[in-house]
Order: sequence, then C-alpha cells, then structure tokens
Amino acid sequence: MDERVQTLRSQSLTTPPAMSMERAELVTEAYKRYAGRMSPPMLRALTFRHLMETKQVVIQPGELIVGERGPGLQQTPTYPELCCHTLDDLSIIDERPKISFRVAPEARRVHQEKIMPFWEGRALRDRMFAAMSPAWRDCYDAGIFTEFMEQRAPGHTVADGKIYRRGFRSLQEDIRERLAALDPAEDMDAYDKREQLQAMDICCSAIIRYAERHAEEAERLAREESDPVRRAELEQMAAVSRRVPAEAPRSVWEALQAYWYVHLGVITELNTWDSFNPGRLDQHLYPFYKADLAAGRATEEQIKELLQLFWIKFNNQPAPPKVGVTMAESGTYTDFANINVGGLRSDGTDGVNDVSYLLLDVIDEMRLLQPSSNIQVSRENPDGFIQYACRVIRKGWGQPSVFNADAVVAELLRQGKDIVDARCGGTSGCVETGAFGKEAYILTGYFNLVKILEITLHNGVDPRTGKSIGLATGDPIEFGDFDALFSAFSRQIRHFIDIKIQGSNVIERMYAREMPCPFLSTVIDDCIVQAKDYNAGGARYNTNYIQGVGIGTLTDSLSAMKKHVFEEQAVSMAELLQVLDTDFVENEPLRQRLLNRTPRYGSDDDFADELMQRAFSVFFEAVDGRPNTKGGVYRINMLPTTCHVYFGSVIGATAEGRRRGMPLSEGISPVQGQDRFGPTAVIKSAGKMDQVKTGGTLLNQKFSPAVLEGDGGLKRLTHLIRSYFAMDGHHIQF
Repeated sequence: MDERVQTLRSQSLTTPPAMSMERAELVTEAYKRYAGRMSPPMLRALTFRHLMETKQVVIQPGELIVGERGPGLQQTPTYPELCCHTLDDLSIIDERPKISFRVAPEARRVHQEKIMPFWEGRALRDRMFAAMSPAWRDCYDAGIFTEFMEQRAPGHTVADGKIYRRGFRSLQEDIRERLAALDPAEDMDAYDKREQLQAMDICCSAIIRYAERHAEEAERLAREESDPVRRAELEQMAAVSRRVPAEAPRSVWEALQAYWYVHLGVITELNTWDSFNPGRLDQHLYPFYKADLAAGRATEEQIKELLQLFWIKFNNQPAPPKVGVTMAESGTYTDFANINVGGLRSDGTDGVNDVSYLLLDVIDEMRLLQPSSNIQVSRENPDGFIQYACRVIRKGWGQPSVFNADAVVAELLRQGKDIVDARCGGTSGCVETGAFGKEAYILTGYFNLVKILEITLHNGVDPRTGKSIGLATGDPIEFGDFDALFSAFSRQIRHFIDIKIQGSNVIERMYAREMPCPFLSTVIDDCIVQAKDYNAGGARYNTNYIQGVGIGTLTDSLSAMKKHVFEEQAVSMAELLQVLDTDFVENEPLRQRLLNRTPRYGSDDDFADELMQRAFSVFFEAVDGRPNTKGGVYRINMLPTTCHVYFGSVIGATAEGRRRGMPLSEGISPVQGQDRFGPTAVIKSAGKMDQVKTGGTLLNQKFSPAVLEGDGGLKRLTHLIRSYFAMDGHHIQF
C-alpha cells in the first residue's frame, strides 16, 4: 500500500460507526410532500430524486473514488419507511459493547422529534406484523423462524455487465421507447406500466445528477487546491463523474466509479442489509484493464491502487443496525457484498484472467471486513489459481471463501435458468446463488429445524412458551419405532413451512404494492421490458429462499434417538424426555453416553449421514417449487449467518447431549467439536447432501496453521477443495 491507501484505510478502520438521520429526514420530507398524491412507484422515485439531489456530497482528502452512504465515512442511515427504531433501540445500539453505533444527542433529538412522530405505526414493518396471522406470530415468538423482509428490503441481487457497457442515458432511451409503445386501449395494465416506467426514468436522471454534484464539488476543491498533483487528481475526478454513470465507462477508473454510484443508489433507495455487489469484477474489469495498459492511461500499480481505494469505499459503509430479535441475533457491520473472482465465462471456458490475480493481491493486502470476497472454482480453472488464493486463505482471516462454480451452474440450471445466465451468475451475501443482473433472489428468513423436532417431542406444544403451535402428532412415548417419530417430525415441518410461506406471501405483496424500487429495477433484466418493478416480479427470474438452520444438530439428535432409544433400547423415550426437560440435571452419565456413543454427522458414518439425507429431503420437499407471488417459486438454502446462536437460545436440551440454550450447528457444518475424524470425513458427510437441490450451503472448517504450512500445505488444501467440489459441494470456507 502506498501512503494514500494506508491513510484512507486507517481512517476507515479507526472511525467509529455512527447513525445518521440525514436519509430519514429527507425521506420524511419527501413523504410529507408527495404521499397520497402519487402512485407508489412515483412516490418512491421522487423520494429517491430528493435524496440524490439533497444528501450531502463528501470528498475525503486523498480520495480518487467518491461517494458515501451517509454524510461521512462510517455513518449509516436509517430506513424509517421500512422499520422505525424506538428510543430504546437507539440506546441499545449506542451502548452495547459489540457492534455499537454512536448515536449523537442531535441524531437522537431528530429521531424523536421528526422521524418517530411521522413513522410510528406507519412503517411497513408495523403494518406487516399487524397483517400476520396469530399462528405466524406464535411461531415467530417461539423462534421457529426469524423476520427478514419484515425490516429490510428484498435481496439478494447482483449487478451484471450492463452497467459497464451502458450508461443511464442509454437505459433512459430503452425506458422511453417502452413508454412510447404502451397502448392503453389494448393493455389494461398500461397505467401501472406508465407509472413504473416514468419512475424509472426519474431515477436515471437522479443518479446522473448525484454524480454531477460530486463533479461540481471536485471542481470546487480543485480551484482551492494549492498542490498541483492533487489539483490534477480532483480535475480528473470531476471529469470521471461528468462521464459516469451517465455514459458507459472507458477506463478502470471510470468503471469502478460508475459501479460505485450504482451501489450507493441501490443502498440509498431501499436496501437496509444489502448484498448488492459488482459480481464478477475480474471479468467486468478485464477489457478496461487491457485497454488502460495498452493506451498508457494507467500502470498496473495505479490500477491496483484504484482497486484498493474501491475496497475502502465498501468498508466505509457499515450495515444499518436492525431492530428486535434481529438486532440481537444478527449483529454485524458487514453488508455482505461478496465479490466473485474466477469461475466461468459465458461460453463455459476458464474465466480466470490477470485481474483475478490482481484482486487476490488486493484482498490479501487490504484485509478489511468489507467487501466479502470469494473465488469461484471450476474444473476449467487451473490449480495455480486455487493455490494462489490458498496462500491468502491460510493466513486465517476468513477470506476469500471458495465456491464450486460448476455446482452453482448446475443449481441454476435445475431451477430453470438459461445456460448463459447460469454461467454469468454466481454467489452473493453469504452463499446464495443467483443469475446476476437478471434475478430477484429473496431471502425470506431463517427456519429453525431443531425447534421443529423439539415441538414434535412435545406433541405440538412449544415447551418454552407452553403454547400449542404445532400439530398433535401423538405422544412420542407411544411411538413404536423410529419411523413413527420421523413421520411425525415430517408432518410438523410441512405444517410450519405452510405458516411461514403464507406470511411471506403477504409480506411480498405489501412490498410490491407499497415499496417498489424503481432505481434498482433499471439495472435488473427484464424490469424495463415488462414495465414492472423488481419487487413485483419484473426481474427475469424470481426466487424466494427459506434458510434451514441446524442440520448437524438435528441429524445427531435423530441419530441419538434412533440408536439409543429404538435400536439399543438403552434408555426409554419417557426417560429421555424427562432428562431433556431438566437439562440433564443429575444425569450426566446419560449425557456423556449420548455425546460420545452417538453416530455423528461429519464422521462419514452412513448411520448418521442417511438420517441427514432424510431430514434434508423432508425440508426440501416441503419448500421446493412452492409458488411465490411474483411468478417464481420457493427454494431452500442451508445457512445461518449467526442465527444458529439465537435459535439455540430458544431450544432446550437435545438428544445428542447438547445443553439447553447452547448454539446449534451452523450451516451444514457438523456439531461443534464433533468433527473427530478429520476434514476429509467432514466433506464426505457433507457431500452426501444433494446440494444441487439448494441455492446455497455453507461449510466452515478450521485448521491449525501448521497443517497448511509450505507448498505441501497449499497442495493439501487445494486437493481438499477439489475433492469436495467433485462431490458437488457448494461452498467451503476456512
């Protein structure tokens, strides 16, 4: 890193995150001016224009890429139209020891006097909870599932190459051609389409104006700058912002700045926990990289510096704090913008290029929380690329993660995507698969698989709340064999999935009617062609995901009951239920037996792994292919973020020896501490899951550093990755 990068990186790392009320004030002003007088798309577009024309423009000393989410670095906005924080929320956010945000007295005053009076009871989350059925509320309170869209905009979605090939004036031409083609006499939806298209047109002009305002500020600073080198930089920054994103970029600098304006537009418009990212950044930048070097516009070191500054821009944007349970169970500063490197080109050939290696160097050197990064590994990619990435991975700070590009394509093809769209897709957020630039793939919330088993063992009653929220599937003491227990569990899964989907469909329609995102819609195919919003089914593909949590704990608990209760009859079901209800108090010998003599998932033990496959199939069949309200369907993911900790806190002791309140297993990883037969046994167990039926699975592994030392360590890690991916594993991270 040169001095500029070191200084800006240090500022990004040492500036305390803070909450800004700037966006909330501007949104409230716009709603007071326009709400009730405009259609929802026009209301949202005029609100976006007010934000882009009014929010503070900031250019930090030394920057080359400009634009911040808030009025300064590490300042995060709030989204009161989605969920309005209480004053207690602000106190918790300000005072908690981890993942805190400073809430200045002035920010608290503005929120109390201007934001809360307008938005309390009016925010979308308030109205969503009021619209939910009593059964949904009981399940939410019990910890069967968490909210997701209830307090954040729908995601995930990722940018594709169009924003590097086209400017927003070109997109406006498409919008205006589509407007001109509307025929109100023949098309009964022509009015709604016109409102949506006009809203998108307004948003295009607004993002262009936002860039122009940065150009004007750079020009002002240049006039006042005494250092000729910095003056020239400011003048060039102004020229870049005069060009992009209005027109297509021509250089790496313009391409990065164009993307960054789009990114800020997306996360300013609506997203409160964003996964939006530039997708296959190495492939998008490669033509600009070659052209810059050939024309002498930039050296490789200058391009690398721009990429380092680009990384800093992501890290300057802490994710807005949540509310309620989600604030506790998913506390993080990261927005999960996950940049893809490597993988396949659209024709199915090796997608690795010189920029891929340059990005790996940047990832290694910057070591920032944001952006997240991953390598997409295909059979077409050289081992040298994986080993280059493994040199970064073995330093132990968690990046880049590793994805199976061939499995990702297979997952998307199974879902009905076009082959080119599948190859040009990838992963975002944690591990979620999607067709970049063409799909709204929506996470609808985490689903507590282990809690369903607990309720099954109590004949439909949640032992924590005492409420009867499940089906009366029978007293488990009366189950004559394991299949009877598993059949009851399967019925409960379908029952709770029904409740979850019914609620999610209501929420989805509320977003479609009341919270369109016309700016995001301009950069996602086929929203312009259909004249339909991203939140209303305008994207080419529309997929909803339910994220299953705790498959390792669930499998081991089923394994313990099958072995010790039904096969060996070492303990009766009545005795087991009694010790679980008392958290193994006064029966530690039984707990140790369950802990140490149960066949475990992650051990390449078919006894346990076949139960994992059965449980996975029940969850998959309960969800996969169910219709959503946007013309797409529901699919499953297997990931928790940090929700396995919260889900564990609402569950009593479990049959494999876990104590009350302890975390569940995370992702598709084994139960913590139970991977006793090495990493190869883990991947062989995980590889028995039909992961192509998912839209993403998450597998974490940890190593002692000595295991990965030297060239031998790199080769072993590379072989482990290749072996797991040969079994169609989706993701692995170290």
